[in-house]
Amino acid sequence: MNAKNKRDFEKEFNPEFMKRAIELSRHAAIIEKTGGVFGAVVVKDGKIIAEGYNQVLKHKDPTWHAEMQAIREASQKLGTPHLEGCVVYTNAECCPMCLAACYWAHVDHIYYSATTGDSLKYGNFQDIGILEELRKENKDRRIQFSEYMRAEAVEVWKEFSKMPVRAHY
Repeated sequence: MNAKNKRDFEKEFNPEFMKRAIELSRHAAIIEKTGGVFGAVVVKDGKIIAEGYNQVLKHKDPTWHAEMQAIREASQKLGTPHLEGCVVYTNAECCPMCLAACYWAHVDHIYYSATTGDSLKYGNFQDIGILEELRKENKDRRIQFSEYMRAEAVEVWKEFSKMPVRAHY
């Protein structure tokens, strides 16, 4: 991103959207107690189009993070997996999963409030440890990796690659 784009996003910041993300984080952790202190909204053309808050405990689903819910709802509402023209407001820096989801969704920008360090200090959320694990070689990770039946799997990839019309996103 060049400096001009960064300045544009700084000018576009709307504290009302961040206040909503923070309200959602309070709702998740303090009121409903559905998960961690995380809330997020997806904004397009100056309007909130989707919201999310952490519901990991409620749904017993480790992927039910605020950003993930907001991205899913925004994608459904817009009818596309790509959210170009959208920005995410989240009360805390994205965890690795949510950050990757933002990249997959092609969001334009992420605004956040609390840092990963704050999440660790006040909630013992260990996102830093996950980031460190992802930076390691497969052989050195806590979760071990083993490759089996590659040839059989690659046959399906080869068949897919020859299809004139195929899913691509």
